[in-house]
Amino acid sequence: MTTKVKNTTGNRPGRPARLSRELIVEAALRADVETLTMRELASRLGVSHSSLYRWVPDRDGVLDLVSEVMVERLLPDEEPGPDDWREWLARLACSMRDEFLAVPGYAAHVARPHRHHPESFGRLRERVVAAFRAAGAGEADAELSWQVFGFGVVRWLGAAGAEPEEPPFEVFLETLLRGLPVRSGPVRLEAVSRVSHSC
Repeated sequence: MTTKVKNTTGNRPGRPARLSRELIVEAALRADVETLTMRELASRLGVSHSSLYRWVPDRDGVLDLVSEVMVERLLPDEEPGPDDWREWLARLACSMRDEFLAVPGYAAHVARPHRHHPESFGRLRERVVAAFRAAGAGEADAELSWQVFGFGVVRWLGAAGAEPEEPPFEVFLETLLRGLPVRSGPVRLEAVSRVSHSC
């Protein structure tokens, strides 16, 4: 007696599974991106290596697709303004925490020195720089402030769950935003009453 193997891919037997950017990212997001290999990803998608390589050139290409989706998810729809730029940055940072930590290994991957995807992280940089420009920072100070903000948040996320324990995210974020934007003159510490309630 022969046992029939159930087709769980949703495709007709003998036909290759169809791929798309969305399916590749969905499968990658369910894996640990720190250890994800092209072989594992192809297996998760139910396709051959050659089929997967038609869509992405290598593992870095997969991570670029993941970064595109991540940035799309976390960027607020509205633009930061002179009156709400701190709250805008706090919402962004909380979204980064939620999205990055939801995918195993992604925060640690982003925190490590590597080639960041220029389009997705470029969009993130532009929006954060715009927030600091809205706060009144000059071009150079806004760019430096982005580096401090981005490095600080990503560094916290990369260390989340490690020993010794990192400070609570809300405490870290409020302290970080009090000192930003970077200014050429004396730093003015303003109360950030709503930041700790943004997450």
